[in-house]
Amino acid sequence: MGYDDGTSSNTSQKGDEAFASRKAGINKDELNEHLREYINEWKKTRLIEEEELKRLKEKQMKRKEIRAEQERKLNLEKKEEEEKLKKIEAEKKAQLEEEKKRQMEEAEKKRQEASDGKGKGKGPIIDAHKEISKTKEQVEEEMKVSLMFRIKPLALEEMDSDELKAKANELFNTIILLETEKYDAQERQVQQEYEMKELKERQKVQLRQKAAKKGLDPEAFCGKHPPTIRMFSKYERRTDTRTYSDRKGLYEGGWEVVRAEALEVTFKEKLDEWNKRHKTKLPKWFGERPGKKAGDPETPEGEDDEGGAAAEEAYEEEEEEEEEDEEEEEE
Repeated sequence: MGYDDGTSSNTSQKGDEAFASRKAGINKDELNEHLREYINEWKKTRLIEEEELKRLKEKQMKRKEIRAEQERKLNLEKKEEEEKLKKIEAEKKAQLEEEKKRQMEEAEKKRQEASDGKGKGKGPIIDAHKEISKTKEQVEEEMKVSLMFRIKPLALEEMDSDELKAKANELFNTIILLETEKYDAQERQVQQEYEMKELKERQKVQLRQKAAKKGLDPEAFCGKHPPTIRMFSKYERRTDTRTYSDRKGLYEGGWEVVRAEALEVTFKEKLDEWNKRHKTKLPKWFGERPGKKAGDPETPEGEDDEGGAAAEEAYEEEEEEEEEDEEEEEE
């Protein structure tokens, strides 16, 4: 019995292992199939994504090409427009230059016609401001135009030997004349510079004398700028001519000076009031009216007494008022 039990246990164990291995094989096959399907789906999705990415890149490249073409066209149009504007500006400038040249030629012709053939005639009136404001290029251009009219081209092919010699002598004499005028102009300039120097020296001498008379430094008026002005006030541009004692006296006295000025004003007011008073007859002294002149008639006794009493009372009142005013001023 013991042997039979061992044999049945081994057989059942082997059967379980075979069943487990068959089951594992089935699961592995299914798993491989699922993996294969997943990989295939992933490859399809990846292929679709790559195609979409490729399509988007191609679309982007086409857009870039279109944009570049548009920019190229815009730049070309802009360049053509700029060239057109430059051409228009150049044409306008050329027309202005031509018009200006024509006007200069006409002016030169008029000047040539106005002259008497010797170069001493009166030409057209020249505006000095315009002449000064001209640029160097404008002056050179005008000089070329003027020389073009003054210097006529020589027809050397049509001249024989005698005519050539005569023309050469004429040009030689013209050169001598121009060189002589140039030398005279240079000498005149030197003489004028010397005279200007002399005049400046005389002016300096006069200015030194003027400064000495005013008590200033001799070179005060000879400098580039006028002499400085000593001012006692920054708001008034005039010289302080007061002496040291006068300026020192401005700060002396103080309140005493102010009080004295106030008293002086009060005294003048009182004096004016006193002079404007109603004058009365003065009392008699020693039987004779004061202020009586020779030949005046005698004053009646009654009028004399009344007038004398009134005059005495008024005189006493005025004296009392003056004493009160003096006391008030002292206080």
